[in-house]
Amino acid sequence: MVVLATKLYVEGEARQRATDSLRSLISNEIGDLEVSFDLSIREDDFPDVDLEGDDATVAHNVLREEFGEIPDDLEAGETYVGTLDSWDEAGFVLDAGQPVRIPAAELGLGPGSPEQIRERYGLVQHLPLRFVYADGSDGDDESEAPSRLADEERDRLYDWTRGDGRLNVNSATRAEVRATLNRAGHAQDYVTVERLGLLEQSVICTEDTDPPGLLASVGEYLPAELRCVVP
Repeated sequence: MVVLATKLYVEGEARQRATDSLRSLISNEIGDLEVSFDLSIREDDFPDVDLEGDDATVAHNVLREEFGEIPDDLEAGETYVGTLDSWDEAGFVLDAGQPVRIPAAELGLGPGSPEQIRERYGLVQHLPLRFVYADGSDGDDESEAPSRLADEERDRLYDWTRGDGRLNVNSATRAEVRATLNRAGHAQDYVTVERLGLLEQSVICTEDTDPPGLLASVGEYLPAELRCVVP
């Protein structure tokens, strides 16, 4: 069994489409292995994949590498993936099966408040982020060494600000975002749609595309949070 570190938080028909999309993604990753799987969604919206077969251990490792894993327990000093749950002046709170606070001083993403950093890097809610766990960082308890964003996560987000611009979206699958862009007449305005999580996507703009202008154009078609990354 592996609990994937990406949330399925939409409802109604969108939830069924997202579940079908995740099932297809899992099949693409482990379809060549001697393994079968059963997918269910936990009450906290994390997907639970039950694996059976000779290659179950290999499949577990493949899915953990692709999506990240929500473990039963977090160990100090280890790197995990949590989804961006909330933010305030004190920092970010990630959901890693339990709340993990990343203090503002441990974000490592340059000057500004957590809200300003969220704006600068286009961090939509529920975005999966890698972090290094430390004891005493659950909830508001910061009496011990705090957790921090992982170095590789900081590098990834810094790279976003060096490109041609991005439009980050939540609450939609990659296929839904691509279809919306194309329907809105923007097929030539983006290079690709990068999957950040099951329902979190990053539209990589072309050199001549203005991310805020793209947001203004497609925002009415996507019932989602949209954030720009402007180089």
